[in-house]
Amino acid sequence: MKKDIEFPMIKGIKIAIIREQEDDWYAYLINQNEYAIQNVLISTKGYGQAPKKQGQVTDYNNQTQKTSILRHVIKELAAHSYAKIERVDAQVFGLYNEFWLSYYYQDKLYDKKFIFVPESITPENCQIIDAIGLPGVLHS
Repeated sequence: MKKDIEFPMIKGIKIAIIREQEDDWYAYLINQNEYAIQNVLISTKGYGQAPKKQGQVTDYNNQTQKTSILRHVIKELAAHSYAKIERVDAQVFGLYNEFWLSYYYQDKLYDKKFIFVPESITPENCQIIDAIGLPGVLHS
């Protein structure tokens, strides 16, 4: 039964969308803990209403869009380190961008969804992410 499963709270794990160059954005997993995490599984997808862009001839408003679901595995992420997950195309910034993270630590399963809301990933919202040293949008 689901009510019998313990879901410990995740602390010290963050997802950042980093702007590496002008139009190159990448998702990173950041481990700020004093310990390594193992068997990390990250499932990513985008979904939501398609925004209408200025000058767009076709009205895509009120149409649901979704991206492919991508899955990534990181065998181990050391303490105070980070790993690049995937490239994020700026065309999906108008959608919800979901990163569903699961990993093991001390034989316990940890699980959390990180959701970047539409239009939250912009150059104006970027700040320097200390763990990586590059500008980006951090979600914790």
